[in-house]
Amino acid sequence: MLVMGLLGRPDSPQQAEMGGVTLLALGAIPFFAARGLLLRRGWSRGPALITHLMALPVAWTLLRSHGALIPTGIVVAVVAVTGLVLLFSPQTARALGVRGTRPTPEA
Repeated sequence: MLVMGLLGRPDSPQQAEMGGVTLLALGAIPFFAARGLLLRRGWSRGPALITHLMALPVAWTLLRSHGALIPTGIVVAVVAVTGLVLLFSPQTARALGVRGTRPTPEA
C-alpha cells in the first residue's frame, strides 16, 4: 500500500500512504514487545498481549478456510493461546516487575 501510494497511481494516494504507514506501525509492535520482554521491561506486556489477541481472529479465519490454511490456523492459534497463558503467568509478572504480584516466599 505504501509503495503504491508513493510510486503508483492509487485512487486515493493519501489513503494508500496512511494505510501503508499504519501497517508498518502494526508490524513493528510485535518486535518492540519482544525486545521489551527479552529485556524484562514491564511496559512490554501490554503490546505483547495486544499482539496475541490480534492473532486469535486471524487463527479463527484460517481455521474456517479450506485446505492448507487449516494447519496454519492451528499453529497460529496454539502460539497465540500459549503466549497469552505465559504472559498471564505469575512468574512472568514477577520477572517483569508488574504491580500487584505477590513476592515469592524465601526458601
